[in-house]
Parts: sequence; C-alpha cells; structure tokens
Amino acid sequence: MIKYLLLLSLVIHATLANSESASKKWLTLNGQRPSVIARGGFSGLFPESSDFANQMALGTSVHDVVVLCNLQLTKDGVGICQGDIRLDNTTNIAMLFEKGSKTYKVNGQDLTGWFALDFTADQLLANVSLVQNIFSRPSAFDGMLPMSTVDDVRNSNPPAFWLNVQYDAFYTENKLSVTNYIQKATRLQGVNYISSPEIGFLKRMSGLVNKAKTKLIFVFLDKKTTEPTSNQTYGSILGNLATIKKFASGIVVPKDYIWPVNTANYLDAPTSLVNDAHKLDLEVYASGFANDFTTSYNYSYDPSAEYLQFIDNSQFSVDGLITDFPPTASEAVACFAQYPDIKPTKGQALIITHNGASGVHAGSTDLAYQQGLEDGADIIDCSVQMSKDGVAFCLDSVDVTRDTTAAATFMSLSTTIPEIQQSSGIFSFDLSWSDIQTLQPQLTSPFENKGGLPRNPANKNKGKFLTLAEFLELAKVKAVTGILINIENAAYLASQKGLDIVSAVNTALSNATFDKQSTQKVLIQSDDTSVLSKFQNVPAYSRVLYLKDEISDAPKTPVGEIKKYADAVTLPRFSIVPTIDGFTTATTKVVNEMHAANISVYVTVLRNEFVTLAFDYFADPTIEIATYTSGIGVDGIITEYPATASRYLRNPCSSDSMPESSYSIIPAEAGSLLKTVPEETQPPASSPTPALDVADIVDPPLPAVTKPASPPPTTSPRSSALANIANVGLSLVAIVVFSSLSLM
Repeated sequence: MIKYLLLLSLVIHATLANSESASKKWLTLNGQRPSVIARGGFSGLFPESSDFANQMALGTSVHDVVVLCNLQLTKDGVGICQGDIRLDNTTNIAMLFEKGSKTYKVNGQDLTGWFALDFTADQLLANVSLVQNIFSRPSAFDGMLPMSTVDDVRNSNPPAFWLNVQYDAFYTENKLSVTNYIQKATRLQGVNYISSPEIGFLKRMSGLVNKAKTKLIFVFLDKKTTEPTSNQTYGSILGNLATIKKFASGIVVPKDYIWPVNTANYLDAPTSLVNDAHKLDLEVYASGFANDFTTSYNYSYDPSAEYLQFIDNSQFSVDGLITDFPPTASEAVACFAQYPDIKPTKGQALIITHNGASGVHAGSTDLAYQQGLEDGADIIDCSVQMSKDGVAFCLDSVDVTRDTTAAATFMSLSTTIPEIQQSSGIFSFDLSWSDIQTLQPQLTSPFENKGGLPRNPANKNKGKFLTLAEFLELAKVKAVTGILINIENAAYLASQKGLDIVSAVNTALSNATFDKQSTQKVLIQSDDTSVLSKFQNVPAYSRVLYLKDEISDAPKTPVGEIKKYADAVTLPRFSIVPTIDGFTTATTKVVNEMHAANISVYVTVLRNEFVTLAFDYFADPTIEIATYTSGIGVDGIITEYPATASRYLRNPCSSDSMPESSYSIIPAEAGSLLKTVPEETQPPASSPTPALDVADIVDPPLPAVTKPASPPPTTSPRSSALANIANVGLSLVAIVVFSSLSLM
C-alpha cells in the first residue's frame, strides 16, 4: 500500500514541482535557489534512511532534493546509512544481540553501545530493524523497516546524493578505511557531495574526487569541540575560513552559527559568517532544522518562518538547508521565499482570529488584534463577557483566571458554577469593570505544561483589554473585512446575574452602525440558537452556530434545523478530520452535508505547535491549513496564528492560485498514512462519535433578565491577607488553582 501511495505522491510532485519563476534573485553564492537536503530522507516521519524515508523525501520535496546518508561501516566494510554511530539508538539491535555491546573511544570519548563495525552486513540487514529515536515522531513504524546500505539509497535514484562521513578517524583506528570504501564500492558514481568534520579525511579525498562532479564540504561541530586532525576547536577554525578553501568548496554549520539564539530563546543579530564565507567562494549549508524541535520564539512555532529567516532576508541566503522535514523546507524555498502577498481570491477561505493573534500576544488585547490585522486576518473576533456593572468587553472565557492576573488579587471570589464549567474560577460578572481594568493580560499556552511549549514570554503581560465598543471602533478605523462576535452563557447571565448580554451586543453594534452597512462582514456566533434568533431580523448580520461537541455526521434533519437559525457553523477540527494516536483516520462528510444546505463551515481552533498536529501534516501547520482549505473546502479557519494562514492562502503555491510549472503544497489525504502501518500495530479503533441530532441544536427560549437579590453588605473582596500576599507572590492555593486552570 505504501509503495502505491509514495509512487502517487512522487508522480504528483514530479509533475507540479518543475521549474521556478525566473524572476527570483537569490543571495546564495551562485545566485541559484538554495538546495533542500533531506537528512536520512524524510527522517522526521519515518526512521532515518529507511526506504520509506527516502522515497517519501523524493515524493514530497522539490524536484532537485538532495538525499543525505550518514555513513557507517560494517565489519566486512559495507557502507550503511545511520546517523548515530551507536546502532542501539536507532535500531532494535540490543534486543537481538544482547551481548553485542562494547565500549570504544570515539574522538576522545568513551562510548558504550552496539557499533556497526562489530557486525557483518548480513547480520545487520537480515535481522535488525529501524526505530524512531525522537519521541515526538511516530513509533508505529518501529521494527518493520530494515536498514539501508549506501547502494540502497543510491539505487532510489535521488536527484543528488550526499555522503556524510562523521567518523573517519574512528574507523581508521579500527582497521577500516572509509576512503577505500568510497573509492572501490561507489567509484564516486552519483555522489554529488562528500562531507566530514575531519580535515584529514577531506584532504585525502581532495586528490581523489572530480571536483566538478563531487563537492567536498567541511562540517563544523560545536565550537568547543576539538577537530581531530588539527587539534583545534571548531570555534578556532571558524576564525580562519580561508584555510578551508584549500580542501573544500563549502561548509556545513549548525544554524545558530548564523542566527544565534540568546538565553531567553530569542534571536540575536545574525553573524557575518555567510557573507564572509561567500567572499571566500565557500558555500554555506545550515544544519539542525526539524519541525518538531523547539526553536526561537521569534518563529511562533512556524517552521516555515525559520527557514525563511535563513534564505529570504536582505543580507544573505545560505546555499542549502539540511532538514529532517524536506517538504517544509521545499515550501519555504519554492513557494514562500521572495513572493509578495497576493490579494485574496474570491471564494477563498476566510482567516478568522481566535482572540486576535493570541499565539503572539495575550488574547483579546489591543496588541493581539493589531497583530492579527498586520498578519493578514480577514476577520477579528471578540468573545463578549460582562462585568458586574454591565460593561461588555472582549475575553476568551467568562472565567478570567487563565487569561488575566486575577488569581493574585481576587482569589476570594473563586467559586464553582456547574452551569458554566466544572472547575472553580473567578468570573467576570463578579468583578466590576474598574476591577477588571486593574488586571494585567496573561499570554498563556495550552501546551506550556503538557509539552513545554510556552508562547512569547516577552509579551506575557503586555496589552490592554478592550470594551466591546472599543473593539468595534478598532474594526471601523482599520477597515477590516469583518468581525466575529461570540456570545455564550446568555441564559445564565440573564436569570442569575441580571445581565442582558444580547441587548449589550445589539446596542454596541447599532451604536457603531454595523447594522446599517454591508461593507464589513458581521458574524454573530453562539452555541445557543435562542441567542442567534435575537439577531435574525438584521440583514447585515450572518449568524453562526458553534457546535462545540465533536460529531461524525450531519444528517439532513438536524442540518435543516440549523438552517432555521444560522447561515454558518463553527466546528472543531476533529468533526471534520478525526484522529487516533496522532494519525488522521478519514474525512467526515460533515462539510459537504453543510454545504449541500448552503451553510458555510468554519473550523476551529488551528494552532502552530507541532504537538497539536497529526503526523499526516508533517509537524507543519501549513499542511493542516492546506488540508482544511484547499483539500476539504471549509469557508474559514479560526486560528491563533493568522500569519501562517495568510502566508499560505496569499501565495501562488496554494492550489487555488497555483501558477503553472511551480511546486504545489499538497493537502494531506486523511487516513492514508495510517494505512501504511501494519494492521497488527495499528491503534485500536476509538468509540464511534455520535452523529448530529436535532436535540443538539435547539435551545429553550432565553429567560427574562432578572436582577438578583441584593446581598448583605460585605467588605471589599480584596482581603488584606491576600493583598499582602500579592505583594510578595501568589499564595500556594492561588498557584495550585491557576496551574490547574491553565491546563484547560
């Protein structure tokens, strides 16, 4: 099955990824576009240098992708492709040869493990299988793929082949010659690059290769590590690049040699390395790229943004990108670099913010909304909350604990309201607007505690909250394409707190004249059909029903019921593309069923962090966006990172506007990757998700607004004890409550 899928992918991309626009001007050494070098094939998905990894790299990358093999030698001198000299880190060899562990001195360090030079090629190829050694990557293929020899990789016919020799001195000490192997076994046929961190090896090879056909590349390791031939540190060698030109035509450097990252995990100014090397006629290849590695906060967890930093700036471009995820590097090189944004095409999916650009700034603040507009959002959103004194303002949740600093000063107001949520919280309707104005915004990440992926700490408490009136004024001044107003908890607010959120929204929209215009879209969203009914007589408004619970199907009867109340629905991602154990399983018919009734579909919530992405999306948020928009045809995406969506949708490589003879970003085919996993190792089927039912849609009429009985006089909710604690930090209780709520 996978052979068919990979072949199909290869055919598609070979057809679409032909030539690039001749108008592109690059700052590479030769003026040509940077190369994409697939380290071990598509090793971000399949085990390194497996047949699957190599074929997938060829099928999903630019047409001239370079496939890199990290060379190891067996006892009988056969070259195999493995990145780690200790095979037990990337294979199941320790289970098969339990007594095969040995200790060797490698570049001055004692290493214990299973080494290729202790086994014949037959022993390894006939018995040992590959495994993934990075936990964020799928383990479903562990134990099913054999190791690859150098000949195996070359026989896959990559457009260009790169042989990296990391341990020549080690093999020489143990009576194996890498130089002889390369000369005799490969005869340098089809070897376009040979790289090594060892000067002595490259000098020997310099007299043996045809430099017009095979480039020799010097690899820099950590600056404090000693190079074995010269006994100098790589940092010292970096200061004398001219010596490298005597035996190599280029260098490989870790990416932080070029763009250093400081201790706060933000980018520092770039070094002059690329320009210095180019002046000496040395090419520069940057290494260490992977979509599932934590990178600088400057990139907002968008791997394409990182690639572009190295190839599409006004100062320089590296000559190649060495990556575990060649499709994403291909997107950056062939699609995103040097393409100005194009105007949205008619019928293209709307980019809708989720509390503004809340992946970059604290949600629902002025800065988040401004960032969203700068990043290309069509629609900015306001989830309306009510203060105790009736001020409507924007905040993601009625519980202010997560998105503000309320826990520091208002913990005495924490309570549990089952009608709203099961956990305790501090609710906006228990605070006056003046109280809320004393709070700082708080940029939080849904993955901070689960995956160690915080968001932009430098902006953690920046910005100010906006009233609904201020939000509407911002939308008017900035002439945005449209706004989305989200209304929840209307029945509870009316019956229990005497607050009329529907009237507050209606009045604010009318005061801002949004009800008397047709230039800007106005989307009124709610999970309550009775709320939507209150807006049915205003032609300027489109009503959106938020179906929060996951569904597997949308039969005609409930869809017909939706049509009575709404023009569109907002669905969670998994109602459209369900997943199991990180794999997509299929595409439901829900979007088509809604479209058949002329109901638009918006999908929520899209995020950049790789931990939220199915394996089918290659840890690349752009592929997920392409899948929902170009693949499935949703009418809008609700995202916390609108810049990522805008880059794709405003680019010629999106399938809606792809010019001829260019690379195309292909949407994922849900369920295809899972089919490549052997049935016996596939995850067990999950419980079936229910289909949409009429009972899920129609809500009872809104209750009358009833003022609550006046409570007996109390002192200020800010107790002196808590106020004192706030001066020195959160109380233990506050910390525990806040931490638990932040996991929501």
